Amino acid sequence: MNKIKIQLPSDPQFLKIIRSSIAHISEVCGFSEDDCNAVTIAVDEAAANIIKHTYDGNTDQKIIAEFEILKDRLEVVLRDFGEKIDPKRIKSRNLDDVRPGGLGVHLIKTTMDEVTYDNSQEVGNKLTMAKYLPAEKRGQADARS
Repeated sequence: MNKIKIQLPSDPQFLKIIRSSIAHISEVCGFSEDDCNAVTIAVDEAAANIIKHTYDGNTDQKIIAEFEILKDRLEVVLRDFGEKIDPKRIKSRNLDDVRPGGLGVHLIKTTMDEVTYDNSQEVGNKLTMAKYLPAEKRGQADARS
């Protein structure tokens, strides 16, 4: 089984756990150093957005992070239990608007191959992000199972 599940509080000091985990898992998947770094930043940004926007900075809420190496992709699921977010309202600001912040969604969508926001849970939201494995690694995930 190539699935890892982590539950942590919505305190930014614990985001390092998610960063360290995804950095190592990306490396195991065979991504280049640049892709490992980009995936790590994208997942970190998504988790930080949960804390900032869904939990309004509250540090005592729950975030569940799941990482799964599938036959053709690395899949990351972030689950929160906060206020439901309308997926249609999740967007990056205009790239011509040069100022700090506000580009996390753009970074996530340009780094990851698939990004799905789901608020159909009874409580909270689920963000699923996938990055296709390098061609030479595809299929090896099944061989390890």
